[in-house]
Amino acid sequence: MPHRPVSVHAPRGSVAADLIRAGIDALLAEHGGEVPLRFPPAVVAEAERAAAREIDGAARTDRTDVPFVTLDPAGSTDLDQAMHLERTAQGYRVLYAIADVPWFVDLDGALDQEARRRGETLYLPDRRIPLHPEVLSEGVASLLPDQESPAFVWVLDLDHRAEVRGIDLERSRIRSLRRLAYDRVQEQLDRGEGDPMMVLLQELGALRTRLEAERGGASLNVPEQEVEAADGTVRLTWRRPHPIEDANAQISLMTGMAAASLMLEHGAGILRTMPPAEESAVERFRRQAEALGVPWASAQSYGEFLRSLDWREPAHLALLNQAGSLFRGASYAAFTSAQEVPEDPAQAAIAAPYAHTTAPLRRLVDRFVLLVCHDHVRGRRPAPELLAALGEIPEAMRVAGARAGELERAAVELVETAALAAWEGETFQAAVIERRESRSRDGAEAPVRIEVQLTEPPVTAWVPMDAAVGEVVRVTLESVDPARRRAVFVPAAAEAA
Repeated sequence: MPHRPVSVHAPRGSVAADLIRAGIDALLAEHGGEVPLRFPPAVVAEAERAAAREIDGAARTDRTDVPFVTLDPAGSTDLDQAMHLERTAQGYRVLYAIADVPWFVDLDGALDQEARRRGETLYLPDRRIPLHPEVLSEGVASLLPDQESPAFVWVLDLDHRAEVRGIDLERSRIRSLRRLAYDRVQEQLDRGEGDPMMVLLQELGALRTRLEAERGGASLNVPEQEVEAADGTVRLTWRRPHPIEDANAQISLMTGMAAASLMLEHGAGILRTMPPAEESAVERFRRQAEALGVPWASAQSYGEFLRSLDWREPAHLALLNQAGSLFRGASYAAFTSAQEVPEDPAQAAIAAPYAHTTAPLRRLVDRFVLLVCHDHVRGRRPAPELLAALGEIPEAMRVAGARAGELERAAVELVETAALAAWEGETFQAAVIERRESRSRDGAEAPVRIEVQLTEPPVTAWVPMDAAVGEVVRVTLESVDPARRRAVFVPAAAEAA
């Protein structure tokens, strides 16, 4: 869950920052050393030595004359990507620069081993626990403006429909000129005053979204639950990603698909995979849509149907939450020969083979994908030690993902219950997003329960009552215990009667 500092003045739904900090400290302590909070001295020393390296200019293309820009949440300093977009006679050219983390992290060195232990940057409401020491991730390895940086540059030539027709990958020297922020860019675009490159990004994003729909890809149009913090307080709010963020995500997806195509062509790499949803699950979802009065037309693809849903409508919100159950089973598949390529290499939600390659500062696997793809483009067989490492990365990512998921869910529960303390005893309208039948548990009969989504404050909760998915009900917040991360909702008096 991204943490973006924002000015907040909200007497209700706010909680003291020190309460959150203490809760997160306790949460991390509960995991008894599973989460590496500090970098060992040997890792810090190696990072500092790496940060002092001169960029190997002779082995790189010089792209310092290209006016690259970065686009991220305001205040971000770990900048993985920079872009330059232009029109061509054939369509478009995308230069997508990715931080050259492998230049700083030697294979099998102390930094590499520590990164494999961490797997990914961990985002919690009041802090982040980085994959690499800050001297790299927020310094020389980050594509910060006005510093010369080593980077991998994807050169993607597109036709007029934004289909990729040419792929190259260079190791380059670049200089990002500007650090753009989503909120500001969207404001300018909405006023018709957008930066020309951002206007072009918007255009490309729309074309790539159309291609996604054509191939049967799907995206969940659900708002984010976000923690805003400033002046010693934090607040839980809804945040709907801006359209320009969706466009930016399409460029990253396109690059990941290009990386996957290279690795499949040359028989070595790591894919991000996801199996198709089981037919029974799809049919169940179709019946739910019918029951909620939002029928899914037989001629409409799954992705098109999801894109048509509006989270502000209770029935639509319930369906979007149910749709998440179809996006399961994501994993990584490593292979070092054509014989080891997965039988079905596609990522089902994207509806195409795909790889993680655009966030090496924050995710372990991307570093290896970049190295392998660069070898493929240059006509080289990846080194034996690199190929040997590929097989270890999926398990490292699985462990890191499970750890991050567990901690982030617990942290959200902590913030939710802390924010709810101000509302204890009050009654809310909520949309039913799931229903569970009664069942026996430990010799006792467990009642029917429903999961509801509140909009203000933006939390979900289980309530011992019965109602249909998509229905709007009234629930009362009976008690809150932030220390135990527990909030108890019951049917409102009228509902209970």
